[in-house]
Amino acid sequence: MPVRSLSARALGGLLVGAGVAHFAAPRQFDAIVPRSLPGSPRAWTYASGVAELTVGAAVLAPRTRAAGALAAAGLFAAVFPANVKMAYDWRHRPSPWREAAAARLPLQVPLVLWALKVRRNA
Repeated sequence: MPVRSLSARALGGLLVGAGVAHFAAPRQFDAIVPRSLPGSPRAWTYASGVAELTVGAAVLAPRTRAAGALAAAGLFAAVFPANVKMAYDWRHRPSPWREAAAARLPLQVPLVLWALKVRRNA
């Protein structure tokens, strides 16, 4: 199996797994929904879960991979405010928790770049 196909499958799997997690353990996601968004945090948690499942499925399917990977890059950028909120909210937690939340912030850049690479290789 070509490396680019493995990369696309890994990206799609990551997105599908994250989407499932939004429904399996929604409370952890509710907590990081920015308060400035209208409506309930749970609605945003479920909406982002559906988006991740949909985008992940698009990345996994060869016919929709390019569009799905571009959508994945956009999705990774769109969830950045939630990661900022998490890092801010966790600033007083014990060191390992605080560091994990802070580490999510720069992680968005390689995720966006990965999605764009999958798009180029689709």
